[in-house]
Order: sequence, then structure tokens, then C-alpha cells
Amino acid sequence: MWKKVSAVVIPTLIAVGIVAYMLYRVWDELLLTLEHAVIPFLFAAVGICVTAWILRGYRYRFILQGLDVRKDLWFSTACIFISQTANLIVPARLGDFVRMLILKHEDDATYSQGFSSLVVERVFDILMIAVLGVIALPFVLAVLDVPDWFITVIVVPLAAGGVFFAVLLWSGRMESGNRIVAAIQKMLDEVKRASLNPRALAVLSGSSLLIWLVDVLVCYAVVLMFQEPVPFGIVVLAIVIGNLVKAVPITPGGVGTYELALALTFGLAGTPAVTATLIAVIDHLIKNLVTLVGGVGSIYYFGDWSMSLLKRAFNREIETEDTFGG
Repeated sequence: MWKKVSAVVIPTLIAVGIVAYMLYRVWDELLLTLEHAVIPFLFAAVGICVTAWILRGYRYRFILQGLDVRKDLWFSTACIFISQTANLIVPARLGDFVRMLILKHEDDATYSQGFSSLVVERVFDILMIAVLGVIALPFVLAVLDVPDWFITVIVVPLAAGGVFFAVLLWSGRMESGNRIVAAIQKMLDEVKRASLNPRALAVLSGSSLLIWLVDVLVCYAVVLMFQEPVPFGIVVLAIVIGNLVKAVPITPGGVGTYELALALTFGLAGTPAVTATLIAVIDHLIKNLVTLVGGVGSIYYFGDWSMSLLKRAFNREIETEDTFGG
């Protein structure tokens, strides 16, 4: 019991501690800065964030179609909403397993199909956010001395993506003599079918880039809200670094680590600490609140049984055998 509780509590305390420390450092100037905020940009940021979710739903529907799972846009968007809501509560992205169980429950999709859809989504997310970073770097380097580790954080996912696609191309030669290898081979074949053809590569790459550009626009609206003259390229770099750091599941939903990465990037560009902190915190707060509202709506969409899945995820009762045992 203690092991299950600590697995949730400790990462949550780390997240709260990071954000609390960031706010504590600038507390004296916080209210003064908030008083000068241009509120209409806050509503703009929320609207842009909702648009990003619809785009994510479109992309996920396309991925599912590549795996012969035919669902509409509402279903695919609700699927992502509910699993990402779970990820805000539990560490290590265990909420992703909720999506696999939803697919199994609603469409009788196999767990392998559910897992393969997650792999495709995650690979293109990480790759395209890194590509966006590569595009932004030349503009940023002209005005900012970027730390070496920023470049490393961007380059490593690109190299890993190259290795992943190389493995996909080679995977057809794997021997499937035992059950584990056969299961891996099946998953790789599904991933290849859903992503490794000209149309899929174009649609998934293009939609993923668009999703992350819209995500950048959410943050840029928050920047405008505080009337801070931050170049758009810096905002792009901040979102790139924040999301690549967030991809390492240290805290639930990347809370704390994401804000810290954003504030650090804005600080390097000369943004005052209080404004950099507020931009980072409010940007992530908007995105997480939209996720939570969408998650609640998705529970009503799927029905009461989806709430029991979230409870199981929170109690860490979704184990490997639930999702890979059949």
C-alpha cells in the first residue's frame, strides 16, 4: 500500500515544490505584474488551446484508421482527453494505458493496436517538436547564447527517431520463434502500417508540426498578455525545450519541470524573472485546465465505466497483464 501511495505522492510533491519555489522567488512582484495583464489574450490562449486538442483528435483518428480501427473525431479526441487527464494525476504516463483499455472496451480493438497507436503518436510528437527546435535554432542563435545542453536535448530525439525508423524497416527480418518476439514483431508491423508509407508520413508529420505550432501560439498569447517583447523564435524554443524535458516522466503531467524549462529559456532571453515565471505557470495551467475540462466531458461521453478506469489508474491497479495479457 505504501509503495503505491508513495509512487503518486512523491512525484506530486516534487512538482508542487518546483512550482512553489518558482513563485516564492518572485512573490513580491507577482501581484503588480498581474495587475498589468491584458486579459483578452488569456481568452485567446484558451481558444487556441482547444483548437490544438481538435487537431490532436484528428491526428489520432488518422492513426487509428491506419490500424483498421474506424472511429469518429469525437471519439478520438475524447480518448486523448481522458488518458491525458489520467497522466495529470498519475506518474510515469500510466494514463496512456487507460486509452488502450478504452479502445478495447469500445471497439474491441486489440491491446497491440492500442499500444501501437500510442507509439506512433508519441514518436511523431517527439520528432516534430525536435524538428521545430531545429528550425527555430538559427533564428535564436542570432540573438541568444544557447546553452549546449539545449542543443543536446533537441538533437537526441532526432537521432533516436532515426534509429526507431531504421528498426521499423529492419523489423520484417526478425525471427518470431517465441511469444515475446512474435508480440514485438506484431506491434512493429502495426506501427509500420500506420506510419511508414508516403501518405501517412506526410499527414502525421504535417499535422504534428501544426499541433506544436498551435501549442506555441498558446504560449505566445500568454506572452502578449503580459506585454513582454519576447521574439517568436524564443517562444518556439521555450516550448520545444519545455516539452522535451516534460517527455521524461519525472512528475505527473510534467508539472514543475515544464514550467522550470520555460522560465529558464525566457530568462536567458532577458525576460524579468517574475514575468518569465508567470508566463510559464499560466501557459501550463491553461493547457492542463483545458485537459481536465475535456477529461470530465469525455467521462460523460464514454459513461460511468470510464471513471472506474481513472480510479484504477490513480490506485495503480492497471498492471502490465491488463493491457498485454490478452
